[in-house]
Amino acid sequence: MKYLIKKMLLTAALFCTLLQVVKAAVVDTVVTYSASMKKNIKAVVITPDNYNAATALPVVYLLHGYSGNYADWITKATGFEKAADLYNIIIVCPDGNNSWYWDSPVDEKYKYETYVSGELVKWVDNHYKTIKGREGRGITGLSMGGHGALYLAFRHQDVFGTAGTMSGGVDIRPFPNNWDMAARLGKYAEQPEVWEKNTVINMLHLLTPNSLSLLIDCGTEDFFYKVNENLHQQLSMRNIPHDYISRPGAHNWNYWTNAINYQLLFMNSYFKKLKK
Repeated sequence: MKYLIKKMLLTAALFCTLLQVVKAAVVDTVVTYSASMKKNIKAVVITPDNYNAATALPVVYLLHGYSGNYADWITKATGFEKAADLYNIIIVCPDGNNSWYWDSPVDEKYKYETYVSGELVKWVDNHYKTIKGREGRGITGLSMGGHGALYLAFRHQDVFGTAGTMSGGVDIRPFPNNWDMAARLGKYAEQPEVWEKNTVINMLHLLTPNSLSLLIDCGTEDFFYKVNENLHQQLSMRNIPHDYISRPGAHNWNYWTNAINYQLLFMNSYFKKLKK
């Protein structure tokens, strides 16, 4: 009898394991093409288990940070991909190549604003079953990618309906010598007007109340905490609705692995609200 019970428990455990394997988001690495930069660029695309039965799904574009690449999220935040099944969404992680997601005014090899907000979105819409409108697109990211997500969403509100940032470099001016930004924009001392124009904190004039569904998240021990706190205050002063999360945490993958859950929940709520 004990043997039979043990066998039944082992069978049940095996069945549950197989069920988890069968019902799991599909992670693919794809090669896209940027006509503006005349090169192939890799991306990770995560589709839900029931993708084949779906008609059209929302897409969240998820950006990596400085010194990272398209595979960072799937290798360093293991398990977050389950959100594709949970919310029935597609998640796209493009490569940003330390670009800060700008079209560089000083280096024509870096046109990542054009790539992510235009070329990549069109490629994904042509190759996957997506909702082809801003109501079905969100964008978020960490650090450099947090800056990039807001920068692209603010400038392309016809493309993205919701945007978020995790530990984002939302004001680049206090860091003029860091993270290759001078290589993308020119030196701050020589091109201050370019830096002023390309920092997220100075782009709030592009927003009107409820033009974008926004979530800002930064840990209190993060070196970007003060600029995120300032962004929150500036948005509040302008009566721009947004969600703001501030909790203990530093600039690391422990924080972002937790933070991405809030970002995707927030964006799923936006997608669901527009369906009603």
